[in-house]
Amino acid sequence: MSEKDFDVQGFARGIHELLVLSALQTEKKHGYQIAQDVETESNGLFCFRSGTLYPILHRLEREGLIRGTWSGGGGRRRKAYSLTINGRKHLTGETSRVREIVSRLLQVLPQGSEVTV
Repeated sequence: MSEKDFDVQGFARGIHELLVLSALQTEKKHGYQIAQDVETESNGLFCFRSGTLYPILHRLEREGLIRGTWSGGGGRRRKAYSLTINGRKHLTGETSRVREIVSRLLQVLPQGSEVTV
């Protein structure tokens, strides 16, 4: 990855997508459950604000990275999402990319008590 190719804002936006894909690794989930799992797994560091999760889910579904299926007959219908094969491949590739970026960031930052204010 070239430094000139790195888009900080795009990287930040992509984190939410990566978190959604990660939450769907093991089983099909409804949107609310995805949000709860991300918040729980990150000890509250990552939370989806109102109105941010569903546009991400719709975009990932359009891109073929997740698949949504409706459940619930005459009562309240809910959509459950699962990873597609392309979604699994994307998750693996993006996870490697994030690891590389974080590793390079840590190389730049001072270590331990070397930080002075």
